[in-house]
Amino acid sequence: MNRSVLTVALNPSVDKTVTVGRLAPYGLNRVQQSEIDPGGKGINVARVLQSFGDDVTVTGFLSGHTGKFLFDCIQQDKIKTGFLEIPGETRTNIKIFDQTVKKTTEINEQGNHIAPEELELFRKKFLCLLPTVRVVVISGSLPPGVPLDFYAELTELAERSGAKVILDADGEALQKGIDSRPFAVKPNIHELTALIGKPLKTEKDVLEAGRNLLEKGIRLVVVSLGADGAIALDPSGAFKADVWKITVKSATGAGDSMVGALADAVLRGMSLEEITRVATAAGTVTASKPGTQLCTGPEVKKALPLVTLHRIKF
Repeated sequence: MNRSVLTVALNPSVDKTVTVGRLAPYGLNRVQQSEIDPGGKGINVARVLQSFGDDVTVTGFLSGHTGKFLFDCIQQDKIKTGFLEIPGETRTNIKIFDQTVKKTTEINEQGNHIAPEELELFRKKFLCLLPTVRVVVISGSLPPGVPLDFYAELTELAERSGAKVILDADGEALQKGIDSRPFAVKPNIHELTALIGKPLKTEKDVLEAGRNLLEKGIRLVVVSLGADGAIALDPSGAFKADVWKITVKSATGAGDSMVGALADAVLRGMSLEEITRVATAAGTVTASKPGTQLCTGPEVKKALPLVTLHRIKF
């Protein structure tokens, strides 16, 4: 069975995570621990899919010494690549983990400005990669110079080729992407609130917002609720997932882990119940790990029985 996935990482990064005892804004902070990892949503999703045993390729832009480091890391993970090299320097994102309050402060660079001719080269690369792909994951921020409707354009191209698109974005990029009717979206509660334009205070509110997305032609909606689990719905019904008790060490990559598990589940033709369980397990396992460490397929499989599911009225 073809289990080929393409992930799009237009604005990848190198993530440097530093740990401090207690963050002192505007003061001296002494680092207790430091690590550097490949980052960016599209790359995180690819790493999760690789651990599930899927055939995954990641495409996007890389630049300079940072881009070379990032490329080498991805190669070590044995993930296929289809990057375009452009002038400049791939961005570095800083994550500052406060041990006292167990929270992370993120400082993210914007990324390289993408010229029109570079974007045109990417379109051609994307089209060349599509024919053998069953699922395309489009996620993360748009770098400067890329129009806000570009994810919508990529969605239309992928769906036209017969691939199922999973979109994980925010703001106007998400809004415009939805207009192209991707197969699935995975907003978190804050992104969904911004998209709908009103507070989502109850489970009923979330369901109504998800139902609005289904009415636009999307076939699967998975809403991550952080420590409160997730809600997933498709035209057949809806499920609420509750997570087991964990000590949250870092939320970085938890949403990307959910998207990776979701893409694997779509590839395998899983039911809505199974999709809800595996996506929630993946996000929770990652949240229990320090820094930018991600879940693996075996860890998620082991954690599946710990997720409690409830069918909820649609």
